[in-house]
Amino acid sequence: MFETLASPFRHLGALTINAIWRLGFAARFLGAIVMQSGQSLLRLQMTIREMYFAGVLSLIIIIVSGLFVGMVLGLQGYNTLSRFGSADALGALVALSLLRELGPVLAALLFASRSGSAMTAEIGLMKATEQLDAMSVMAVNPIARVVAPRFWAGVISMPVLAALFNVMGIFGGYLVGVVMIGLDAGTFWSQMQSNVDLHYDVVNGLIKSLVFGVAVTLIAVFEGYDATPTAAGVSSATTRTVVTSALVILALDFVLTAFMF
Repeated sequence: MFETLASPFRHLGALTINAIWRLGFAARFLGAIVMQSGQSLLRLQMTIREMYFAGVLSLIIIIVSGLFVGMVLGLQGYNTLSRFGSADALGALVALSLLRELGPVLAALLFASRSGSAMTAEIGLMKATEQLDAMSVMAVNPIARVVAPRFWAGVISMPVLAALFNVMGIFGGYLVGVVMIGLDAGTFWSQMQSNVDLHYDVVNGLIKSLVFGVAVTLIAVFEGYDATPTAAGVSSATTRTVVTSALVILALDFVLTAFMF
């Protein structure tokens, strides 16, 4: 009887210990990436190639999603502001919503779904096919050769993708507010210019996207490097990357918003 009652607590304790162990291992893994980043910086072609994979190939989903998010914000914002007789402030509403919250968060979620999962699958497949072990045998550090270029490519690409998401979102709000609804274009842009602060809104939003880029890319490369070298193991690691990244992004967004705004 006592054994039956203790079983759930034993299972919970095992999960807690494993989570703490993985968190510590991830911190050590980040330290190893930073220490082994010299090769990535000296051989920029590796990092640039990974930036193309992580950033350039994500442009379509970022641009299209940003445009539609901005259009939805334009419609919802106009309907809400019209109730209070202040529809002229639509430009400021769209810009502030994107720059402070929706731009960095949604761009990071899309980045995790597209590039983060692909990084995990690629590194996990290299581990499953013993390519990482072969590098170690040939005296090539797999963290310096495989992990570090992907990590820095993700960190660099994320703020750029978030900025493009914001630009397309504002353009989508302009299409709805000015072209479709008929608001004055000068009022739309002037309200945005007078209410958006460079440091408070734009810079803080970019800092958010940079933090999200570090978190998402670290989770992606760590899960791939730590994946069980089987087909099921790589699949599970890819799923963990997407789920963990989403939860971490939302948690970090709350913390950063509390400190910044």
